Amino acid sequence: MKKKVLTLLIGTAFVMGLAACGGGEDKAGDETASGGAKIFDQKCSSCHGENLQGGMGPDLTKVGSRYTKDEIRDIIKNGKGAMPPNVVEGDDADEVADWLAAKK
Repeated sequence: MKKKVLTLLIGTAFVMGLAACGGGEDKAGDETASGGAKIFDQKCSSCHGENLQGGMGPDLTKVGSRYTKDEIRDIIKNGKGAMPPNVVEGDDADEVADWLAAKK
């Protein structure tokens, strides 16, 4: 039963992620936002909230006070809890980790 619930949650997160990446007007197109912020908005905000306030995923407003950039990068790479691994990869993952590590 737990496996079915987890599968449902991950599937829902995936569908929500696809919806969030579906174009349209959003702050990801804001030229003043950093690369990490744009990537977060496109790939992560559907679960962690547009303002990092949490939702399906945890609140990340002060994540930099709990984790280092390397620890955040490791979570992005390997996943944690219901978060699947490699939602963001390569240089993009480094940019997001750097941006989130500054959130104190």
